[in-house]
Amino acid sequence: MTFLKFRLVKGRSLAGLAVSGLMIAVAGCQSGQGGSTAAQPKVLASELQAYCPRVTLREGTAYFNTYAKGGQDDPAKLVYQASISDVTRSCSRADGMLTLNVAAAGRVVPGPAGVPGSVNMPIRVAVVRGDELLYSKLHTVQVAMPDSSAAQFVFNDPNVTFPIPTEASVQVFVGYDEGPPAKKK
Repeated sequence: MTFLKFRLVKGRSLAGLAVSGLMIAVAGCQSGQGGSTAAQPKVLASELQAYCPRVTLREGTAYFNTYAKGGQDDPAKLVYQASISDVTRSCSRADGMLTLNVAAAGRVVPGPAGVPGSVNMPIRVAVVRGDELLYSKLHTVQVAMPDSSAAQFVFNDPNVTFPIPTEASVQVFVGYDEGPPAKKK
């Protein structure tokens, strides 16, 4: 029994040494400043600490339901329900302009009237400062629904651009927006 314990420990020790040696070799290969590697620009502390407005969901825009024709608000005629669960952004600055890459992730769940195919969801990105609208764009996001199971999606608008604000007073919203109501005939 002692022989097995020694052998097991010895095997683990050899494996650990082999992995450590491999890690050191890889680190050595990556640490050199060879002629084929391009110099990376340095990130300044001011860039890391710069204002990048948060993205939020406006109340009532995190969910989107689609019903079969004539079945508005009838649970039995629900084609699908979509929801946004996460939002984020990244910021860059150039020539006095702030550009955000706004992203949202969520899922689409088929309802009782759902069928395989694709669904189109209206997602709006809007940027406001007080009562002033700085940016607004309505996107149509298409999600494939191959069967009767839920589908996940990721949406992004990489071109949300507006003048760099002088103070932290900008709000960025993302959410479902059906647009103006249809005109009655």
